[in-house]
Amino acid sequence: MVDEAPGGVRRIVIVGGGTAGWMAAAALSRALGPIGRSVVLVESDAIGTVGVGEATIPPIRAFNAMLDIDEDRFLRETMGSYKLGIEFVDWSRIGARYFHPFGAAGQDFHGVPFHQLWLRHRARGGTTRLTEYSMCTVAAREGRFGIAAPGDRTPLAHIAHAYHFDATLYAALLRRVSEAQGVVRHEGRVVRVDRDGEHGDVTALLLNDGRRIAGDLFVDCSGFAGLLIEGALATGYHDWLHWLPMDRALAMPTGRIDPLPPYTRATAHPAGWQWRIPLQHRTGNGHVFASAFTTADAAEALLRAHAPGDPCGDVRSLSFTTGMRRRAWSHNVVALGLAAGFVEPLESTSIHLIQHGILRLLALFPGAVVHPAERDAYNADMARAFAAVRDFVVLHYKATRRDDSAFWRMVQAMTVPDSLAHRIELWRAQGRLIPQEGDVFQVPSWAAVLTGQEWWPAAYDPAVDRLNAASVEAAMADMRAAYRRTALALPPHAAALPAAE
Repeated sequence: MVDEAPGGVRRIVIVGGGTAGWMAAAALSRALGPIGRSVVLVESDAIGTVGVGEATIPPIRAFNAMLDIDEDRFLRETMGSYKLGIEFVDWSRIGARYFHPFGAAGQDFHGVPFHQLWLRHRARGGTTRLTEYSMCTVAAREGRFGIAAPGDRTPLAHIAHAYHFDATLYAALLRRVSEAQGVVRHEGRVVRVDRDGEHGDVTALLLNDGRRIAGDLFVDCSGFAGLLIEGALATGYHDWLHWLPMDRALAMPTGRIDPLPPYTRATAHPAGWQWRIPLQHRTGNGHVFASAFTTADAAEALLRAHAPGDPCGDVRSLSFTTGMRRRAWSHNVVALGLAAGFVEPLESTSIHLIQHGILRLLALFPGAVVHPAERDAYNADMARAFAAVRDFVVLHYKATRRDDSAFWRMVQAMTVPDSLAHRIELWRAQGRLIPQEGDVFQVPSWAAVLTGQEWWPAAYDPAVDRLNAASVEAAMADMRAAYRRTALALPPHAAALPAAE
């Protein structure tokens, strides 16, 4: 027998489909349907979705597991591939490259972070890279992939992975999951938003065919337009273009890459950067750029010149303003995805921020009324998550040594957010990386980018010197050899993917 919802929020209306809308529909119906809440989704086939977010970070695995979506099924139905991290080309200087892997690099010794041990190794003339002690990096360089069995204590257990996938196919998969859980989809375009005259909450949506869709809580997944959160509620927007001046992107698919690499590539250009995302059936390519420093024609020419293989689709153009809403939850409207904010896709965080917002909404889901304290807690949490991603992405630009174009000279000289400036000061003094509340990327990720871009601290943590140098060096050599042996024994990435049914 299904329990009835105890008053308050009984009917949830999601505005917009795409990845954000159907992720919200699947998760909310899964968690709240059994206690009497209903979920409906309104979308129009006439309104396209952005659909370029085809790479993720590891937490998506937990989201799929929450929905009981088996990994093999997910990869088959989205034409997905595995992702072990991101290769950065020409970021610190032209001709240089480094890898930002998922998971840890090395193992901490007696409470001393591994990157500090490596900094001493480097200070004493060591020539290895920090990421040579990362299982993900070594496997990615060899084009191989594997997953450890439960309880495995071999180096393979140190692999952490995410995915590349077709976002349109993922939304279609989530729609099937959602509708099987009772979600009702309404085809139509919203032409009016009705609000309560006393307290200002949204009460209903009027569609272009005259239907009226009423609800208690509304989830705005309408993309950059922010139909409810901005169009109806005028929430306002924090503009971060002074830190992240990219405001345009061009996307173009090409054919499949063989052999199939298990990582994303981000290649820096004179006024931005280019992504390469390898899927089973095609390769996603795109050029993110600052229109103040180049033209759309020049950006497209660069994209075509550096894309692998021949195009298999048209070039799509996207304009955006990096930043976030001043409040992601206002009145009885919660914004997710592009309606909530946008940080360029350099570290593949767009889908993760949708997931994060959904899980926080479930954790703070209102009872009889929407309590201001719950709303405030949600907004503070989302602000921390967005700012943490922003700071990590800004670091990639600030930590460059490129001076070959006006764009790179500008970002190298820019003043960064205070929250990032403090982290940089700690790093430059003695290589310290202190986790902060709201962090999406942990210490190994910060260490990978900072060392990969050759931003060296003045010294390492003196705590390292309490450890015997010879013993640590021997352990590091063993670790590096074990990771390489393990990687070479793994199958090629394509062979590790599930076979078609």
